[in-house]
Amino acid sequence: MDKELIIRSSSNFVDFALLKDGKLIELHKDEEDNNFAVGDVFIAKIRKAVPGLNAAFVNVGYEKDAFLHYHDLGPKLPSLLKFVKRVSTGKHTDFLLKNFQFEKDIDKNGSIADALKSNQSLLVQIVKEPISTKGPRISSELSIAGRYIVLVPFSDRISISQKIESKEEKDRLKRLVKSITPKGFGVIVRTVAEGKKVAELDTDLQNLLGRWTAMCKKLNKAHHPSKVLGEMNKASSILRDIFNDSFSSIVVDDEELYMQIKDYVHLIAPKKESIVKHYQNGVPIFEKHGIERQIKTSFGRTVSMAKGAYIVIEHTEALHVIDVNSGNRSNKEKNQEDTALEVNLISATEIARQLRLRDMGGIIVVDFIDMSNAENRKKLYNHLRDEMKDDKAKHKILPPSKFGLIQITRQRVRPERNIETKEENPNVSGEEIEAPIKVVQRIQQDMERIFKKDYKKVTLNTHPFIAAFLTKGFPSLRSKWFLEHKKWVKVLPRDAYTYLEYHFFDKNGDKIN
Repeated sequence: MDKELIIRSSSNFVDFALLKDGKLIELHKDEEDNNFAVGDVFIAKIRKAVPGLNAAFVNVGYEKDAFLHYHDLGPKLPSLLKFVKRVSTGKHTDFLLKNFQFEKDIDKNGSIADALKSNQSLLVQIVKEPISTKGPRISSELSIAGRYIVLVPFSDRISISQKIESKEEKDRLKRLVKSITPKGFGVIVRTVAEGKKVAELDTDLQNLLGRWTAMCKKLNKAHHPSKVLGEMNKASSILRDIFNDSFSSIVVDDEELYMQIKDYVHLIAPKKESIVKHYQNGVPIFEKHGIERQIKTSFGRTVSMAKGAYIVIEHTEALHVIDVNSGNRSNKEKNQEDTALEVNLISATEIARQLRLRDMGGIIVVDFIDMSNAENRKKLYNHLRDEMKDDKAKHKILPPSKFGLIQITRQRVRPERNIETKEENPNVSGEEIEAPIKVVQRIQQDMERIFKKDYKKVTLNTHPFIAAFLTKGFPSLRSKWFLEHKKWVKVLPRDAYTYLEYHFFDKNGDKIN
């Protein structure tokens, strides 16, 4: 399994495309004007507590107040409030909490009115970016993420990632981290720390303590509200969270960003520094790596898959609904149950990819093709779980219901990625049609089904623009078909056809359905 990260830079944003074995699985955009990213820490003031919601509204500088629920306060809230007040007034200058006198924890089932008052200063962290009409969701239980560990101020807990399965390794990491963690701080050990030496963990810890100290120094003069600790740039944060030995290349089209990423990879994985490359070709980087084509065929209401199957993705206010369809495929060698299982497994792989690609969150209901065999339903459920194993967003998958429905909940911390793939119809003014590249994909899928029926001679009639796209260049798309299927397709341009119209004909001139 090879992973590639392709990075495209422009004047005011940076696009990140993560490919797995050449297939696009994640797409991120880092915009300069995103001042409320997950992980950012603000010094803010409580606007008002609302006992009915057991929550408070906090002014963090966004047009709508941020939402702070009682359960997101953290047990050490009184200690944090005391610390912020003393540091802001200059009475406390030892930011490492070694000599700081902690207060009693709050009651986990208490009331917001007893914990917070209007106009109190508080450090808060963005846990969910502004989405639609809602302001940011925030927490006062702070954490600063590093490569191997996450630093948690005002805590004494050492937690180890559940994905590290070996009990001996968990005990070893817990022992090492406990020996280097200063008083007043807790640590969460990340999965990538498995097998690492104490020196590497300590370097990461010291870097995080340095960021905490730098943030605390700002509090004395900071106005309310203001950002006092920003999440690292998107490139570094993506590499910090997902980089591992399976990465085969990181390609960047901007020289300055290339140098930054090269330095960061040298810091976290010196042996992998050589995979970072500066792209200087005249062809746009996303075109060169086939990403633009994948974007146009992957977004939109309908997504085509192998063997003629497709899924339809619908969005409602409350949830997402995904419908699985077998298309017009037929397979005489297999019974209906086997066909349903095959289509469902293909669809599960694509659905796991779509959730990451679009960053879909909330409740997702998938209507798979009904299967009467309980063993097949279990196989589908396990396959979907395996496909979503690498998804960093917290998620839960329920087993299939009697009606073939699978329910998924997936954490939503930022707005869903939505790319408009339709284009203006050159035949009808004011009307939109799907991108021509999707028609080419459909032609290809139809043609593969026709070849399986063993037609001796096939002619494709299509619009001149599409005909030119299929036949021009070396090697042309038609030539590639010939090399793959050992059958030649005659392509005839038809001026009378609408832009996206096409038909196949056999050797007798009869239309192939």
